[in-house]
Amino acid sequence: MSTIIMSSCWPLQGLSVTQKAVLISLADQANDDGVCWPAIATIGKRCCMSPRAVRTAMDHLETVGLLSRERRFNSSNVYVVTPSNFNAAVAGTKGKRKAAKSGDAPGAADAPHAGGAPGAVGDAPRAGGEAAGAGLEVRPVPPNHHITTIEPSEEPSFPAGLSAPPPKVDSETELQAACRATWAAYAKAYAARHGAAPVRNAKVNANVKQLVQRLGHAEAPLVAGWFLSVNERYVVQNMHDLGTLLAKCEAYRTQWATGRQMTQTSAMQQDQTQGNAGTADAAKAMLRQMKGQAHAH
Repeated sequence: MSTIIMSSCWPLQGLSVTQKAVLISLADQANDDGVCWPAIATIGKRCCMSPRAVRTAMDHLETVGLLSRERRFNSSNVYVVTPSNFNAAVAGTKGKRKAAKSGDAPGAADAPHAGGAPGAVGDAPRAGGEAAGAGLEVRPVPPNHHITTIEPSEEPSFPAGLSAPPPKVDSETELQAACRATWAAYAKAYAARHGAAPVRNAKVNANVKQLVQRLGHAEAPLVAGWFLSVNERYVVQNMHDLGTLLAKCEAYRTQWATGRQMTQTSAMQQDQTQGNAGTADAAKAMLRQMKGQAHAH
């Protein structure tokens, strides 16, 4: 959980309860860069709503600039929560369109309510026998274009009276710190070798997290920085892409730990050495067999 992203999302106005619940759920699972990849079903379960309602809310969040998505095949999408990009004007425009579709004409708020009871809005003095509900304030239509059959009764997951959710376990904070250190080491070495900063996006952030999880918090930054010294043709052609490191990170970790880089040439030499050793062993076995036969005669 990123307290930076979460604290930026809470004050935002102009969203429906459904949209705000999905936004807070995403922020609760995001890192300091706003990146997360929960499944739709997971968000729906946390927010007490259907998958369709979650997708509808996400569509709106993307429209108003609060969310961007990178869709991936056979895997959870990668989401980036961007509260700083919130376009309140777009949210307000969508709310006005909703009101226009409901059939409100100019001056409709001053017209008598259904049933012909003048003064139902509360302009006239209230009588003791006035019907229930007369004089209640008319609230604006929320900007959500869809009606959800399962709506949360209140903002979910957090105890009453708390302005922010309780912090998660320390391991999540350690993971975030390791990811930042790994990216810093990789980016510094990349700029030193190629003279330009590496591209950073949602896919790269996911690769960094997987690298830390596979190599550990302590070794991942060291291996990521060392990787820029690798001169394998395939690696150099790919400009030391982080995905190339992730694909064989355990093998590269061994090369880093032993100080020996396994190039294609060195691998062929070792293969030839192994072949020669096998031939020598076969010759020795044949000599031992011939000596045994001679002693028998």
